[in-house]
Amino acid sequence: MTVTVPVPVPVNTDPTEPQQVLFPDVLSSSGALSPGPLSPDELLTTTRSVRRRLDTSRPLDLALVKECVEIAQQAPNGGNTQRWHWLVVADAALRCRIAAVYRRAFEARNPPADLPADTPEQVAFARMMRSGHHLAARLHEVPVLVIPCLRLREKEFPAGSQAGLWGSLLPAAWSYMLAARARGLGTAWTTAHLDAEEEVAALLGLPEGVRQGALIPTAHVLGEGFRPAPRRPVESVLHLDGWGGAWGGGLDG
Repeated sequence: MTVTVPVPVPVNTDPTEPQQVLFPDVLSSSGALSPGPLSPDELLTTTRSVRRRLDTSRPLDLALVKECVEIAQQAPNGGNTQRWHWLVVADAALRCRIAAVYRRAFEARNPPADLPADTPEQVAFARMMRSGHHLAARLHEVPVLVIPCLRLREKEFPAGSQAGLWGSLLPAAWSYMLAARARGLGTAWTTAHLDAEEEVAALLGLPEGVRQGALIPTAHVLGEGFRPAPRRPVESVLHLDGWGGAWGGGLDG
């Protein structure tokens, strides 16, 4: 039996940018992703951080948010201890107070500036920063803010690598975003508020030893669909049996 392997086609048509590719059967003739239920590959490649296209005028049913959290709880976590907690902030006044802390932290970290735009990478970064400032200015308008938290065994973070610690929360937070995308919702992964984590913890009444991992604005989205983002070719970041092995050509040093 002969098996025909489809030839990948670029999603991004700018030849100066790194190309993320998908197979033709998930693309329409216009290059947009096909309508209908998302396949696993589509879900994984089109779950974007949505900043400008969050629909701040449309109420969000908290039952949908609960469904997404229930799915997120199936994520792997160390020792199956399930030490995650989820703060869902829907109260308008509380959202405003949290958004004010976030905005101050974001702008301190990213002061407004005229960024260079001489290369495709600089153009993409400047566009991302504009969308980040857009979200920071309007975060209080987003109907739901979800803050995944982790209850520590001790009151403070352990010394040394914390990869195992956060591996018990961040996969679940990403699963939440995937579940939201599958339900037609938009989310964004943000962490700027952690520069003022104690202020947000006080607003939420978090007990000692409960630490925040992210802040995920959640809303319906404006417009139709999302595309995969431009990414470096996989061969430039893939190594076999050690750094630079086999697939290591084209690395940046």
